[in-house]
Amino acid sequence: TRWDSQGIDVEKAQREAKKMPHCPLEVRASPADNKMGAEYFSKNRAKLRKDLLKYGAIWFRGFDLMKSVSGNREMHEAMALDPCLDPLHSSGLRKFASERDALYEEVNKPSLRGHYIGLHCESTAKRTAAYAAFVCFQKATEGGGRFLVADGSAILAEIDTNVLKRLYERQIRISVSNLDIPPSFPGFIKEGIKVAVDKAVAPKFDMDLEMIYESDGKPGRLQAVETAEPPINRHPVTGLPVWFNNSHNHARKLRDRRPCGVPEVGMTEVFYADTMDPLSLEDCAEIKRASEKHITALSMEPGDVLLVDNYRALHGRDVFAGDRFHAVTWFTWDDNEEWRGTDRRIVEKDPFNKAINSMMDWIPKDFESDQS
Repeated sequence: TRWDSQGIDVEKAQREAKKMPHCPLEVRASPADNKMGAEYFSKNRAKLRKDLLKYGAIWFRGFDLMKSVSGNREMHEAMALDPCLDPLHSSGLRKFASERDALYEEVNKPSLRGHYIGLHCESTAKRTAAYAAFVCFQKATEGGGRFLVADGSAILAEIDTNVLKRLYERQIRISVSNLDIPPSFPGFIKEGIKVAVDKAVAPKFDMDLEMIYESDGKPGRLQAVETAEPPINRHPVTGLPVWFNNSHNHARKLRDRRPCGVPEVGMTEVFYADTMDPLSLEDCAEIKRASEKHITALSMEPGDVLLVDNYRALHGRDVFAGDRFHAVTWFTWDDNEEWRGTDRRIVEKDPFNKAINSMMDWIPKDFESDQS
C-alpha cells in the first residue's frame, strides 16, 4: 500500500477535493465502437487511462466484447493493465472464476446475497491493488445487486470538517475477525489461545495484525486488529488527498443497522487508534451520511465493466435475490516497478483460501438459503 498521509491540511484538502468531476465517467458503445472489438480499447488506451485518473472510475456500457470471459480479458490486455492477486486473496471471499484469466468472482454466494457490502477500497494497511475492472456477466435474476461506487474525493469534501480532523488526528484501527472464548477460561489458557491464533492464522492473511482481547467490550472476545492508519491518503500518482478508508463497510454500528449475512467470526469493527474505543455513533452517522450522499448505484447489464482507480474510488454492493454472476480482475502498477508487490503469486496460500471458501458455504447464518 502506498501511504502518503503526513502533514495534510484538512481544510485545504477539502477545498481541493470539491473541484473534482463526478465519478464515474460513463462511456457508451456505439455500433462503430462494437465493430472495433478490442481495438477500441487499444486505440483509445491513452485517453481512457488519463480519464481514469481524472474521474476515478469509468463505466463502460453496451460493449459486446466483455460479455464473455475471454472478451473481458482482451479488453484489459488492450489497455495494457497488468493483473495481480486480490489484496485479500486468502480471506475466504476471494474465489477465482477463471484463474488463467485472472478473474475473481465477486461476492455472488447465495449465502451472502442478503448481505449489504458497504463502501470500501480493496485495501489493507499493507496491500492495495492499483486498479480493478468489475464486470457483469449476469445480473441478479430476481432483482437487486446494484453495484455501488463513490468518489473518495467527494466523500472527503463532504464530511464535516471537525469530524474529519478528529479522525485524521486520532487515526483508526480495524478488527477483521472475532473469536469468542469462554470468559471463564483462566488467563493462561486465554493467553495460549491468543499466541496460537497469532502464529497459526494471522500469517495466512497479508496483514499486520495484533491479537487483542475484548476491545469491543464483549467478555472473552479475541479480535485480530490491523495497525493504525489515517483515513486520508494522497493519491500515489496525482497527489490528491482522498478519503481512503473502509469504515462505511466495517463499522459495526453501521453494519448492524443494515442487511448482514456474515457469521460472527467474520464481523468487523472500527476503533479510534489512540484509545481503542469503537467509533462513536455520531462519527459513524456522519461517515454514513457523507458516503451515501455520493454513491452512484449502477444497474449493470451483461458486458458492462466498471474500471476503478482503487486509490480514488470506493465500491460496494447492494443485496440481491436469485442468481448473479459478476466478477473482478485486480491490477498492479504497470509504470512504477518499485510500487509493485514482491509476491507475484502466493501459491502456498491457495489451499487455505479454498478451504475457507468451502467453509463459507456451510457455516451457519442468520437466515436459510433456498439455493444449494
